[in-house]
Amino acid sequence: MTLRITRQSLLDGSVLEHQREYANKHPDMHWRTEAQMAALLEDILATHDPAEDLWVFGYGSLIWNPAFEYVEKHPATLHGWHRRFCLKMYMGRGTPEVPGLMLALDHGGACRGVAFRIAADMLRQELGLLWQREMYGGAYNARWVKLNAGGRIIRAVTFIINRAHPRYTRELSVEQTAAMIARAEGDLGSCREYLDNTILHLKVLGVRDAGLARVAAALPKP
Repeated sequence: MTLRITRQSLLDGSVLEHQREYANKHPDMHWRTEAQMAALLEDILATHDPAEDLWVFGYGSLIWNPAFEYVEKHPATLHGWHRRFCLKMYMGRGTPEVPGLMLALDHGGACRGVAFRIAADMLRQELGLLWQREMYGGAYNARWVKLNAGGRIIRAVTFIINRAHPRYTRELSVEQTAAMIARAEGDLGSCREYLDNTILHLKVLGVRDAGLARVAAALPKP
């Protein structure tokens, strides 16, 4: 089955259905329940004025495939966290037999990405779609962060790695990372495609991520 993450596939539940099918086959993968998901969403929104718009920070596939409605976006920098291939994937862009790697925010350094502003009247629906996509597998935790967007400080929600999750991978060498990315693919496509898309769209923003560039340079020729 080929899966596409779009706003429509999130709205109609097909992405969630796909995730649930996988969860039923792999119950040891620490999936979150609907009740846990709802509670985590309420925790995030507890300190946000519902009459105000909300910003979300994207640093990987959200940059080039947000799949939610927003009213504006800006390049932004997050300090204290860096983008790293530290999440092993058994679905989406990998399989249990040939796991892939996905980007997440890990401690330290800085990360340049995109801040998206969601309108207040669309907030619960659009953030709910993001929750389906990012939070169900348990590998990400949502948190409030402060971004620098061209000198303006923005409070935003982003998704950081859950270091307690069994799919969290500690330091891999560039060569180990590249080897996993070169081989892995799943129902969302290949890890190589994910890396290439991220690098390409960061370049459009005028951003060169040295860590991603080193991984790309270590990939075998296709």
